[in-house]
This record gives sequence, structure tokens and C-alpha cells, in this order.
Amino acid sequence: LVPKDHPSRKLSDSYYLNSEYMLRAHTSAHQSNLMRMGLDHFLVVGDVYRRDEIDRSHYPVFHQMEGVSLIDNLMLGKMSDNIKMFEASERTETKQGVHTQDISNLCEADLKNCLVGLAKALFGQNIEYRWVDCYFPFTHPSWELEVMFNGEWLEVLGCGVMEQQILHEAGIQDKVGWAFGLGLERLAMILYGIPDIRLFWSQDSGFLNQFKDATHESVIKFKEVSKNPQCVNDVSFWLPKDQPYDSNDFYDLVREAGGPTVEQVTLVDEFFHPKKGLQSHCYRIVYRHMDRPLTNEEANVIHNDIKKNAVDKLGVTMR
Repeated sequence: LVPKDHPSRKLSDSYYLNSEYMLRAHTSAHQSNLMRMGLDHFLVVGDVYRRDEIDRSHYPVFHQMEGVSLIDNLMLGKMSDNIKMFEASERTETKQGVHTQDISNLCEADLKNCLVGLAKALFGQNIEYRWVDCYFPFTHPSWELEVMFNGEWLEVLGCGVMEQQILHEAGIQDKVGWAFGLGLERLAMILYGIPDIRLFWSQDSGFLNQFKDATHESVIKFKEVSKNPQCVNDVSFWLPKDQPYDSNDFYDLVREAGGPTVEQVTLVDEFFHPKKGLQSHCYRIVYRHMDRPLTNEEANVIHNDIKKNAVDKLGVTMR
């Protein structure tokens, strides 16, 4: 179901252990096992791993929640009369080839009604929302749900009618279903006003105690716990001619050297030198310790390690 050129397969976007195994990039991988166990309606929560840029809203590991709801003939009879599930027809923008248009429409209405209810429970009953057509490898048709929040459209979750092949491979021949997925940290950052995703991995009691006795009904607005100043350093280098280079390789190297002390990495300049025949990248690295002030001397030690590792491991040439 995942095309060979899909981003989730790219070495630059995923963490491979070897040629056969990788750290999971999404929780959808567990749907089949749970359906084989006989579950028709379930939520899955797990940690997922993706190589990504470095800033306050991205981290190489985060938690994803996935939901699945299957519809059998008994449930279908309670929802509508005289609807057939399956037919042999063409795949279109609004249905799969094995689904009737009626069952695709019913799944769409059921999932949208349920997920709008979720959005209203999180953001309030009077929210403005919209559905955006999109593509996911495990559902068709597929949508993203966006809500108007603080004057901007905010993506809340992705969803769609489950690809029937997933059900068939799980031994299910007489049901259809829909699924959704969302990132928990990103949602919590929005709801509670948390400015930096690194805080979720912090042991700082000033952060943790704000949520210690919280319930799902608690109204919490995050209070800033770190006023420590940033340390900013730039690094410029020529990209290698004789080996591939991807920015995510550099981001991983920075994370390995600096850990949570690195707040952000931004590609601020790039150009091609026609005489040298070389491409140049300049990155701005922002350092800030979550718990205490970070000195320039400490930041420089990390920065020099990054430069050395970039030369040794990525084959770049410092400018």
C-alpha cells in the first residue's frame, strides 16, 4: 500500500536499523494485528520516529494516536436501509473500486460526524472548521480536518475510509471502516500554549508540576519556566561532490552532538559557486539549555564538535 517513492520510505525521512527494519514512522502498522484479534473499534497510542528539521515544533520522536472504526452488516442496518457494501467497479476520487458509492458516503458521514465531535470537545462547541482533500497511503478517500484557531487554520488530524486491502489481509471480508491519526504533542502544544516540544522530554519540575493533577476537564495555560538566553552560532560549508548529502543527515548529526541543548537549526543561506563547481550551505544553530543559563563557551564546545563531525561523517568542507 505504500508506494516505493513515498516519503515514509526515504532514508532521509525515516530511521533504518538495516535494509529490512526501521523504527516505526506511524502507528498504522498495528491496525491489522488488532483487527485480527477481533477488535472493531479501537485507539492506538505509540511513539513514532521521523527524521525532520530542528525547531520548537519538531522532534525526532513523538506520540501518535490512531483510531479505527469498522462497520459490519448489523451496524449498517442500524445506520441506513438497503445499502450494499461492495461492488466491482472503477476507483474514483470519491470511492474505492470495491466499494459502492453509498457505503463510501456513509463511512465519510460517520467519520466526519465523530471527528467533528472530537474537535468540538477539544476546541469548543462553536468552532469554525473545514475539511481538506488529501492523500494517505492507507485510506481513500482521505481528508484533513482543520479548525480556525487564533485567527489561523490549524491542521488537527488526518483521516479517511480504510483501504479495503488492509481489512482483507487481516482476514475480514464483510466489513468496511474508517481511520484517523493525530500527533499528541502538537495538539497539547496548541491547547495548553506550550512553546517548545522539547519540554515534553524535560524532567523540569517547573514544567511537570503544572500538569501533575490535571484531568481532561482542567483548564491549563502553560507558564514559561525558562528565561535562559539563547546562544547563536552559524556554520558554513561546501557540500561534498562525490557523495549524496541531505539536510536531515546534518540535523541528525546536530542532535547527536547537542541533544536537547539545540533549540533550532535553520538553513539561512545557500548558493552555487560556478568556478569551484560547489554548493554551499549556511546553517544557524540556536542553543539554549532548558534548566539553566548556557554560556557561550559551553555552546562553542558543542558547536566545534558539530563542525568536526560534519567533516568526518558527511564529507563536507568548512568555509
